[in-house]
Amino acid sequence: MIQVGQEAPQFTLYSTEKEPVSLSDYKGKTVLLLFFPLAFTGVCTTELCSVRDNIAFYNDTEAVVLGISVDSLFSLEKFKEEQKLNFPLLSDFNKEACEAYGCKYDDFVLGMKNVAKRSAFVIDAAGKVQYAEVLESAGDLPSFEKIQASISALN
Repeated sequence: MIQVGQEAPQFTLYSTEKEPVSLSDYKGKTVLLLFFPLAFTGVCTTELCSVRDNIAFYNDTEAVVLGISVDSLFSLEKFKEEQKLNFPLLSDFNKEACEAYGCKYDDFVLGMKNVAKRSAFVIDAAGKVQYAEVLESAGDLPSFEKIQASISALN
């Protein structure tokens, strides 16, 4: 599992715009990675819409928000459009990023395997992890108060 102070694992994933996005693209910026299990599910929708509705905080602190799930980029594109999400969604269809960040359910629900655990990681401008929260229960939400405090402390 990723620890605070550790170098953030690098990745390149495709966005809903069908473009490769790498963590290294944001070197010099604060990044919030939000891994979520599956698009179009209740808690995931609540979580991402909460970020959408509070995007001013992230914009004001110049933090980049990246949502990541194992859904296909085509599913994520529809989800982003329907929910009017105002930050990038990335497809970790091959489960490489959630594996690298230690946030993957081996067994999820209904026989699904290798789904991203709901997790939040704040990465500073130097590429170090400053906040890490991996939730075992997909029904729980990350602590946005702690996430925002971590981001505020970096500015």
